[in-house]
Amino acid sequence: MIQVLTPSTPARLSLEKIEAQLAQCPSLPSLNSINQALQELLSVEQRYSAQISEVIRRDPSLTARLLRLVNSVYYGLSNPVNSVEEAVFYLGMRQIRQLTMVTPIIEDFQKLTQQCSFPWREFWQHSIGCAILTREVATAISTATDESDYVAGLVHDVGKIVMAWSFPNHFAEIHRQALEGTRDLCEIENEILGLDHAELGALYLERHRLPEIMIQSARCHHHPEQAGPLAPLVAAVQIADLLLRRENIGCSGNYLPVTSDQCLAATGWRILLPDAHDAEQAIAKASLHHSLERLPHVLEGLV
Repeated sequence: MIQVLTPSTPARLSLEKIEAQLAQCPSLPSLNSINQALQELLSVEQRYSAQISEVIRRDPSLTARLLRLVNSVYYGLSNPVNSVEEAVFYLGMRQIRQLTMVTPIIEDFQKLTQQCSFPWREFWQHSIGCAILTREVATAISTATDESDYVAGLVHDVGKIVMAWSFPNHFAEIHRQALEGTRDLCEIENEILGLDHAELGALYLERHRLPEIMIQSARCHHHPEQAGPLAPLVAAVQIADLLLRRENIGCSGNYLPVTSDQCLAATGWRILLPDAHDAEQAIAKASLHHSLERLPHVLEGLV
């Protein structure tokens, strides 16, 4: 497709130029020592809430997010929770683990997005919502054993953050055109920049030698059938992403409406339930309905 340039439209870039600029983008900071210490506490056989609470208190941002979440509408507590120990009691280990992953990633990436006007709070709600729902999809199909599904959902749209930092003018023009809601975001990105957010995110993650599940989630979340051995997990990300867009939970930056038929026809379902009968598929899909209903309340507490 030939790009029609206007005075405000940045020129489409070659892959060589994109990769050269991408090399300047800061790396994903590793989890700091506070969160590493907390992860170690959470992994031991005997978990002491007092110790965990002490580690959390060293991180003001994590503490604030913890208290916001437990006092959100979703938990419906009659009296507000003001102590970290009480919050740890109500939330449990799984929620704490997820908070320790979310908090540093959001804060580090927020530094990369300050120069671009975009609904970033809603974007993070979409990303965290996708992480939570990816876990729900994976659990509905099989038993999840670690946090890889959650991380895959959380970073699937990292390419948009990288684009905002590395190519702010292109990002702004892409967002302007995407707001019309008549064309798919990837189509606009390829036309304006020369690469879409999925491939850009994968290139970024590869450059910084991050785990393959993160790379494939970024690259293939629109086409999980291309993710090789990791296709089932990436399929869960695809389904979560589509369901959130259909329900308008958060903002992915792709304003093209998603219908229920599109969600049901997603290739991810065929990957996750290749031999399931209609009744089994219906049960798996129905189990996600409750998760979608509660997500907006949970996200208000997190972001």
